Amino acid sequence: MPKMKTRRSAAKRFKLTGSGKIKRNKANHRHMLIRRPKKAKRKMRQAAIVVSAENRRVRRMLGE
Repeated sequence: MPKMKTRRSAAKRFKLTGSGKIKRNKANHRHMLIRRPKKAKRKMRQAAIVVSAENRRVRRMLGE
């Protein structure tokens, strides 16, 4: 059986942590930020962990 190929779009969006969790960036931090509160913009800077329901799908896209 051939190797699984990594989906390059997923590889650019997700990173694995040392403990095996999947990190992602938060959405809505590109434009139209002038109407958002500072607190919301600050929270969007921090990475989040992918929800466990999506773990299997993301791992498959990453070729694992």
